[in-house]
Amino acid sequence: MKIAIDGPVGAGKSTISDAVARELGILHLDTGAMYRAVGLTCLRRGINTHDEAAVTALCQDLRVDVEYADGAQRTLADGEDLTGLIRTQEVSDAASLVGTYGGVRAAMVKAQQRLAATQNMLMDGRDIGTVVLPDADVKIFLTASAEERARRRWQEMRDKGEDADYDAVLAALRERDAQDMGRAVDPLRCAEDAVTVDTTHLSFDESVSAILNIIRERTATRL
Repeated sequence: MKIAIDGPVGAGKSTISDAVARELGILHLDTGAMYRAVGLTCLRRGINTHDEAAVTALCQDLRVDVEYADGAQRTLADGEDLTGLIRTQEVSDAASLVGTYGGVRAAMVKAQQRLAATQNMLMDGRDIGTVVLPDADVKIFLTASAEERARRRWQEMRDKGEDADYDAVLAALRERDAQDMGRAVDPLRCAEDAVTVDTTHLSFDESVSAILNIIRERTATRL
């Protein structure tokens, strides 16, 4: 069974997908973490993320893997566990840029399809239902207003003790939306057969329940 969840930055895809996958008893692959691993590797090796040829060349040799330990995803690059290092804003910005490169996306899509072919899986990202798993059993487009997504991210940063300005977070989020939807290769869009779930006015638990209901309705004979 394959479940695809797509949506813009700050929609809560990773955390909601984690909860949904746990409830269903299947694995969750956070594809964004794989691009973050590429971005972080570029930063650590001094590769200019604006140099598409150099980043693409890196991906020809870099092996990005996913392992699961204690129910959580661990993201590795050439065998090194980068899980605790890929959630900074700098890495996020690098991942957003390198993710626009066709060669990088081709390498990551190939790896994602390889993983999904071996087991029941929920996969989230920005092009899962349209490119990575076009034959997914269930496709969901998870979204919320830009203002609400920015508020959630701003609150998350403050909870971590980071100095955050809401207006700056909102501006960065809108810029990321424009980049994701406007890129030439595999842009963010809602698959024609996806169900849209808008969580602007939903709590976390309500969002999880809404998605579980959709999945169970569409896979009633398999769950």
